[in-house]
Amino acid sequence: MAAPRYDQQAGWILDLSARHEKRQTDADTTPRVIIHVCETCRSGTEAADAPRDGAILTARAKALSAEGVEIRAVACLANCKRALSASIQSADGWSYVFGDLTVDSAEDLLEGARLLEASADGLMPWKGRPDMLKRGMIARMPPLHPILHSTNKT
Repeated sequence: MAAPRYDQQAGWILDLSARHEKRQTDADTTPRVIIHVCETCRSGTEAADAPRDGAILTARAKALSAEGVEIRAVACLANCKRALSASIQSADGWSYVFGDLTVDSAEDLLEGARLLEASADGLMPWKGRPDMLKRGMIARMPPLHPILHSTNKT
């Protein structure tokens, strides 16, 4: 018997597992930046029987796709008070959580991912960042592995 989805049972059972396609294992094809979009987010404006706005944002982001960026749907980012939510994680830099997004924020997420991917210091630059990602930033987390900067003093 398959596990029930959040919308199939009274009491709203939530599966917190990531809902992404097959993981990439080859180092040459591993994305440098991953966007996680909460597909269970509700904006509060959609009808109860309509697709959740988080799922719509996920689909729109996947439709845009960009080289070096992977889009993954997740069941919950626990940021419900500021839904719609997404995170942008860098393989070797800082990671960010955003809220107050809309179904039209897919391009902003991809632009943020491109900025982060191109960053020399592992930080998403403020200049050039879409306004939605400036106003909606919830948190910034440091990289798992410290970024070493050259201290050449010659």
